[in-house]
Amino acid sequence: MNDTKLIDIATALGISITTVSKALKGYPDVGSKTREKVFEMAATLNYRPNLNAISLRTNETKTIGVIIPAMVHHFFSSVLNGIIEEAERRGYLVITLQSSEKYELERKQIELLQIKRVDGILMSLSNETDDFSHITNAINNGISVVLFDKIAKLVNCSKVIINDRKAAYDATTFLINKGYKRIAHFRGSLVPQNSIDRFLGYKKALEDNGIPFDSRLVYMCNHNTDFEDGYDKAKQMMEDHNDVDAVFAITDLVAIGIINYLNEAKIKVPDQIGVFGFSNWFMSTVISPKLTTIDQPGTAIGQRAASILIDEIIQIKEHKTVTYQIVELPTTIIERESTKRN
Repeated sequence: MNDTKLIDIATALGISITTVSKALKGYPDVGSKTREKVFEMAATLNYRPNLNAISLRTNETKTIGVIIPAMVHHFFSSVLNGIIEEAERRGYLVITLQSSEKYELERKQIELLQIKRVDGILMSLSNETDDFSHITNAINNGISVVLFDKIAKLVNCSKVIINDRKAAYDATTFLINKGYKRIAHFRGSLVPQNSIDRFLGYKKALEDNGIPFDSRLVYMCNHNTDFEDGYDKAKQMMEDHNDVDAVFAITDLVAIGIINYLNEAKIKVPDQIGVFGFSNWFMSTVISPKLTTIDQPGTAIGQRAASILIDEIIQIKEHKTVTYQIVELPTTIIERESTKRN
């Protein structure tokens, strides 16, 4: 451990501690030659600033916390890349935590990040989260919080989202326009807002196109909307309703599970059943047939969320009024073989 202090640099150069401190901070009243000598001596003595002392003095740590439901999900890894890119550009470090879709773990992680004195928190809620007091408590404690993807409308903070209802509406309408009529929906749990909105978009598209909504064609995914959900529910669906001709899935992982089962069952995709996913995970291009999906701009979501958070951190530090904002980024349909009929 290096114990070099400002006084050691000052003594070595024969100047005051104040001059050394100002030089390291880039104050303009310190000449360029003196500043250069200070930096050279600091490097020679392997000086490292006391970050804890600095954070106590400036009331900032230059770190932000990120809580995401799952590291392995391509969408969240893309979001994280965007967050880190923007944070590094603006001089912030990122602490990343995974809630594993568990409310209790998410709550503990919020507390941990506050103990670590992060300047702000970015988070996408777990599928279990229906109590938001841990988030509002953090905000009330002066911590900037920005939600993205899976958000809570009841929490008063900035949010970066897509229009899940419109994206699902567009996906279902796309299938209808391709000639599919008996369309099932594999949805997420009843809690996350994006799961609710994607279901409502699916239902509205059916109604607007004169197709009666059949609740029996809606299957609830129980395993965090992953591959096993798609595979197991597809098997159940074909036992229950062998007249289904398309499925709109809440995520690409679920859709890939569906295709895997249908391929094993010798049911032709897309001729017998079309499959539509959500998020444009890279696996959607390697499954056979390749998956039609909604492209979620993960990197852009991460960049924008981090930018808003850091802006709010600075505004709070400067005692300026923070105006919360809801930023909605566009999605696009990526058409591939899983919905192309001859």
